[in-house]
Formats: sequence, structure tokens, C-alpha cells
Amino acid sequence: MNPDVTADLADLDVTLTTIEKVVDPEELSDRIRELEAQASDPSLWDDPDHAQTVTSELSAKQAQLKKVRALRERLGDLPVMYQLAEEEGDADAAELADAERAELRADIAALEVTTMLSGEYDAREAVINIRAGAGGVDAADFAEMLMRMYVRWAEKHGHKVDVYDTSYAEEAGLKSATFVVHGEYTYGTLSVEQGTHRLVRLSPFDNQGRRQTSFAEVEVLPVVEQTDSIEVPDSEIKVDVYRSSGPGGQSVNTTDSAVRITHLPTGIVVTCQNEKSQHQNKASAMRVLAAKLLERKRQEEQAEMDALGAGGNASWGNQMRSYVLHPYQMVKDLRTGYEVNNPDAVLGGDLDGFLEAGIRWRMDQLQGEGD
Repeated sequence: MNPDVTADLADLDVTLTTIEKVVDPEELSDRIRELEAQASDPSLWDDPDHAQTVTSELSAKQAQLKKVRALRERLGDLPVMYQLAEEEGDADAAELADAERAELRADIAALEVTTMLSGEYDAREAVINIRAGAGGVDAADFAEMLMRMYVRWAEKHGHKVDVYDTSYAEEAGLKSATFVVHGEYTYGTLSVEQGTHRLVRLSPFDNQGRRQTSFAEVEVLPVVEQTDSIEVPDSEIKVDVYRSSGPGGQSVNTTDSAVRITHLPTGIVVTCQNEKSQHQNKASAMRVLAAKLLERKRQEEQAEMDALGAGGNASWGNQMRSYVLHPYQMVKDLRTGYEVNNPDAVLGGDLDGFLEAGIRWRMDQLQGEGD
């Protein structure tokens, strides 16, 4: 076998062994057996929320164990593939082995990134808020492009998306949007998307076709769980109801079912209009409010830690990514330096390279603070 291939396989083995030490397949198997026992208890569904938590964790743990074992099996098969190709002098078989090795390297790297998601809330689902910034109608259009980007990323990974609120701009695009991306570790994965996104292009809304720079803000929050000590007394909120509206001010609901909740102590305002009833909209808005309050609490605790010299910078730079469509084609992350020359693919949901680079960059930052 080619010495370079042998060295590469040894390197992949070292990386996978490190992952296995973190994941601990034996401990994972024990936890799966515990969850299977709970899931088989007929009384489990007496508490639907707890049942959902158990079944979701069981499914995620089974998938994780299956993935680790499959990678180990594929790595074990590769030397055999190369040996057979060499013995038979089969160039096509050797090419197939090379392709499998490249794919395996990418899959191991992707799993390695998930082992870096060890923050307190990383395993949670994600609430994403997008707001149009400076740039007028182009900014509103950009906000809608970003929402579509995240929804398509979620669809590619089999994550369900629930849209809680969309506030349409008058001419085109969105003033703001709030939606939840379901699935384990979606918060930890998408949290590196938080910050200011910048778009440079020839404006389709400018009759002279001039170049326009516009901005949109992305906020990523962890979904609040029952174990979180976030309580919102009725006395601290003001609830307003109003009629939902669609693009261009069109009414999409003939009843006053949309809900706006104002948290009086902080001034945080949350709206929800995409559910079918006022009750559902209020419940969804309260979930988003709780997520915002949880993030506020986390930032306050981080600020206290920083004041004691125990932490670093929790906001990873305001302007974090540029999407350039003219005069050249490029998307570049300003923190990690990661860039691609295919904005259409990125805006179509091909985000994994940016997410992986962002998670690795954040891990390096945290390790640097600990040194």
C-alpha cells in the first residue's frame, strides 16, 4: 500500500480514536438501554413532555452510536479495499478506495466537530431571529434570503422548522422573522451564525442598477426547557392582540389572533402571528421571550465572569460574514477566514463548511482563554 495512504489511514484512526474516547460507545450503549427501558414503560406517556424528551434523546443517542460504529467499520474496510485493488492491479478499484477515503475523512471531521459542542445549552434546539438592518429594501430582501438559507440548511439535515413570526416589509422582503429549528444540537451548531451579515450586490430595486451594501442581524437562542429557572410572572408582561398581516399589508387572518408580548422590566418585545389561534401564538411568543431572557441571563453571568477575569469575549465580532455578488462572487467569514466562491450554493443552504469552521474557531478561542 502507498506510504502516503498508510500514513493518512493512521491519521484517520488517531482522530476517530479521540472521538471514541469523547463519545464513549460503551457508556452510550448503557444510556440507550436505560432510555429503551423508560420508553417501553406504558406510563411514560402520562407526561407527554417528558415522553417526548425521552424518545428524542433515545433517537439521537442511537443515531450517534450507529454513526461512530459505522465510521470505525468503514475505516477497517479501507485497507482491504486498497489491498484487493493492488493485488488485482485494478485502477478503478483504487480510485473507488481513494473516493471512499476522502468521503470518510469528511465524515470523521464532521463528527469531530459535534464533539466540540459541549456548552451548557449546545444540545438544545435553536430559536433564530433575523432582522433587516441598514440598506432599505435591499436589507429586507437580504433578511428573507437569510431565512431561506437557514430553512434550506435545516431541510437538508432533516430538521423540522416552525415559523413563529414574519413581519413583511412594504416593497419586498422581511423586516424580521422568528423561527425554531428542531433537532438535537441545532443551537450549538447554529450559534456561530450570530452577528451581522453583510450583502454586496447590484441592487434589483435600484432603477440605475447601482451597487448596494445592506446588512441583516442574526440572533440565535437556545430553546428553554422545563429545567431552566426562567419564570415570567403575568405582572411583568403586557399582552396585545392584533390582526395578522401578510406581504404588502395583506390580511392573512380575519381574527385578532396575532400576539405581541412586552416584557416590562427589560423592554423586550416578542411577536407571533403564524399559529392558527391566539392561544397558540401566545404560547409560542412566551417560548421565544423565555429564550431571550435565558440568553440575557447567560450574558449577564458571562459579564460577571469576565469582570473577575475568568472569561473572554462572548460576542464573536459584530460583522461576521460578507456575501459579495458583485463585482466578484464570494462568501467570506470574517472571523475564521473561511471563504467560498459560490454564493448561490451558500444561500441555498450549503452552510456546513462555515459552521464547522466557526465551531472550530470558537473552540480555539475558548482554549486560548484557558491557557
